[in-house]
Amino acid sequence: MPNDRANSGTEFAGWRIMRSDAGRFWASREQPFTASAEQAGACRTVDADDLRELCQAIAEQESLAEVAAPQ
Repeated sequence: MPNDRANSGTEFAGWRIMRSDAGRFWASREQPFTASAEQAGACRTVDADDLRELCQAIAEQESLAEVAAPQ
């Protein structure tokens, strides 16, 4: 899986982007989520068919983590 970070842009800051041999995109968060974020459903690794979908998946995980963050 080559690392596609150079082509991914800043919307993926903090995530490592990879593309499988089959052409599917994967992203893994460089820092783990907090326990409360994981309990809320945030996943450290996501996948998608294209970069737009991958960006959406990353945004969903970050949103879950933000909502779960203590105030």
